[in-house]
Amino acid sequence: MVYKWLFWFSPLCFLLITWLVCSSLWPLLALYSVWLVADWKTPERGGRKSVWMSKWTIWKYFRDYFPVRLHKTVDLDPEQNYILGYHPHGIMSIGAFCNFGTDSTEFSLLFPGLKPYLTTLAGNFKMPFYRDYLLAAGMCSVTHSSIDYLLSHHGHGNAVVIVVGGSSEALHCRKQSHILTLKNRKGFIKKALINGSCLVPVYSFGENEVLYQYQFADGSWKKNMQEMFQQWIGFAPCVFYGQGLFSSTSKGILPFRKPINTVVGKPIPVPKIQKPSEEQVQKYHALYIHSLTELFNTHKEHFGLQKSDSLILI
Repeated sequence: MVYKWLFWFSPLCFLLITWLVCSSLWPLLALYSVWLVADWKTPERGGRKSVWMSKWTIWKYFRDYFPVRLHKTVDLDPEQNYILGYHPHGIMSIGAFCNFGTDSTEFSLLFPGLKPYLTTLAGNFKMPFYRDYLLAAGMCSVTHSSIDYLLSHHGHGNAVVIVVGGSSEALHCRKQSHILTLKNRKGFIKKALINGSCLVPVYSFGENEVLYQYQFADGSWKKNMQEMFQQWIGFAPCVFYGQGLFSSTSKGILPFRKPINTVVGKPIPVPKIQKPSEEQVQKYHALYIHSLTELFNTHKEHFGLQKSDSLILI
């Protein structure tokens, strides 16, 4: 039962805390508001990662529920900085959080000397209390200034994890498919060039299998509503389902217990270019796609896919 309640416990806990503070502990709310004003830049200045929190025993239960496993292909030099491109987004990027927001899959042992920083939308840090939870998990804003700070003002051994496809890719999440929003995603390539940071492709086999999404027909009002949200507020609400709370054979809010295997690929050396040209960005974007495709094809059969399965880039 610990497995079944863990997935939804954290967000509900933060909502409860917010309600208590707002309803009866308003002096604490006032103090917290002052704290927010003083702390508003932290998500863009390296965050506030708690090593203690990343090693909580509860994350091991979370890991083993699916289970989630992290696989290394080569060593990563802690004297370098890296941008790790995480694929696919899935519905909730569960593998990204488990591997890089906690130490339950032993990132610190597999990659000694590296500090992972999982980036997310800046809007996620505007929710009271929940923002502090994200910061403690080592998460930072995915804004330009945040990435530049981590890669140029925060020493060496930083691994900035970017879920490249973003929320728009979540709309294409479906079981037994491998659709990535990547063709026109070049901002992370430019950031790597400006800061001279290595690019590392990361692919999570099984990320799309833990939650199933209802697919709406193009042109339908439901699809149009999703696209409107995507355009206006930066993310599209996905209508999804998993298994029931008390039965794996019924539909419910819990993710399916399907394995997620996250494979960290080989680094792509990137020169430091203060003002990279479009041709230079395109060159390393093509190298990145080639490396990611190679990573996928090398490991796909080992993790249960067919030889005929391939990545679809849009």
